Amino acid sequence: MKKSKIVLTVSLDNKNLPQKIEWEAEDNPNGGKQEVKSMFISLFEKETLDTLKIDLWTKEMQVNEMDTFMYQTFRALTDTYKRATNNVELANEMMRFVQYFGEKTE
Repeated sequence: MKKSKIVLTVSLDNKNLPQKIEWEAEDNPNGGKQEVKSMFISLFEKETLDTLKIDLWTKEMQVNEMDTFMYQTFRALTDTYKRATNNVELANEMMRFVQYFGEKTE
């Protein structure tokens, strides 16, 4: 069985707010650490069936960048849901919201 490690490094300021977020993965074709402004991680706990999540963004993240990040995340979640469940009807409803969100945030 092949394994791959993903490493996240978050540098915090004196108020424990993210200053810098970096990630690296053994299989990343770009290699090395890459800096990002924001991240969302959701994990589905095996035993309790709870969703655990980490949402972080740096102080330099602009509102328009967060709008873009959210729009792209909503799109990706909709695509993932459709592929995982084959529930086309609900995925289409989700996509309507994604389009609405995109229009409202330009």
